[in-house]
Amino acid sequence: MAEEPRGAWFGFGFCGFGQAPGSGRGHQVRSPEPLHVGVDIRRVSASWSYTAFVTRGGRLELSGSASGAAGSCRDAWASEGLLVVLRAGPGSGALLQAWAPGTALRGEPLWAQDVVPEAEGEGDPGGEAQAGRLPLLPSTRAYVSPRPPFYRPLAPELRVRQLELGAEHALLLDAVGQVFSWGGGRHGQLGHGTLEAELEPRPLEALQGLAMAEVAAGGWHSVCVSETGDIYIWGWNESGQLALPTRSLAEDGETVAREATGLNADGSQVKRMAGAEDGAPAPFIAVQPFPALLDLPLGSDAIKASCGSRHTAVVTRTGDLYTWGWGKYGQLGHEDTSSWDRPRRVEYFVDKQLQVKAITCGPWNTYVYAVEKGKS
Repeated sequence: MAEEPRGAWFGFGFCGFGQAPGSGRGHQVRSPEPLHVGVDIRRVSASWSYTAFVTRGGRLELSGSASGAAGSCRDAWASEGLLVVLRAGPGSGALLQAWAPGTALRGEPLWAQDVVPEAEGEGDPGGEAQAGRLPLLPSTRAYVSPRPPFYRPLAPELRVRQLELGAEHALLLDAVGQVFSWGGGRHGQLGHGTLEAELEPRPLEALQGLAMAEVAAGGWHSVCVSETGDIYIWGWNESGQLALPTRSLAEDGETVAREATGLNADGSQVKRMAGAEDGAPAPFIAVQPFPALLDLPLGSDAIKASCGSRHTAVVTRTGDLYTWGWGKYGQLGHEDTSSWDRPRRVEYFVDKQLQVKAITCGPWNTYVYAVEKGKS
């Protein structure tokens, strides 16, 4: 079997703390730039002020407001208050450690716990349904939270494939492609058609019968990608992160004269502004509490998605990268600091004949893994 080609990681967006190596300590990076942290980066997890890089050889390196390195690492997950590291343990087990980011991984962790894989069950051959990544704990029915309690169990009946955390909410994808959400809902980020919070995982009724392949949680918005390549998106649209018209961008363009607020039949909040070209009020979506189907340009199918605080990034089957939403620090990769309320292709990778394979958004920046076209 042919060896998988090795590509390179790129970063762009906010790097005021030097968290995008190779970019210096500038305030913003407006176009993708290659990262220069070690070699063979396998995993990137970005918080606001620092980034964790895990290499294929199991080395963890931190860059930004937090620094330090460690070996024998399987995975790492970065947040402002907590750095969680999964390290190789005895036998097939693993050791979970939580550190204060500023400790440079020295001294004793805040807490540590052995993670013992569960026995394979008849309903989960090979344990594949539990083979997620942090903050989901591999082969266990639990996840890690940046706020106490740090270790949080999941209901035994949930066969988890992926779990993502937003600023106030959580998304879970199970083994059969069903999506669950819980936590804060004041921006419609749970997708249940209300702005109410949910204490326990609740399935999204609007997506029943649709098998999803991936979920992504932004600060206060959510995205999922179906097995057929469709994108569903919901939550807060303050900066156009839902790829729907938003008031803030219209105001930047000085097109707003007056407004009236209403509610669509599907529950989405609408603000209608005067000043549309045809003289009719232009609708602006503030909150979309139900999953909405989003079409990419040229009818492209999506395979991966990631969300920042208020921006969204999607990779297509052909290896193109589309971004939209808040762009103040260049996190959209379009060589400017504009925000966009519709998907826009990042031309850097097209010009360089690169095919995007993976995407990871930090709150205010973006990291991309790409290979040369024709070598994938």
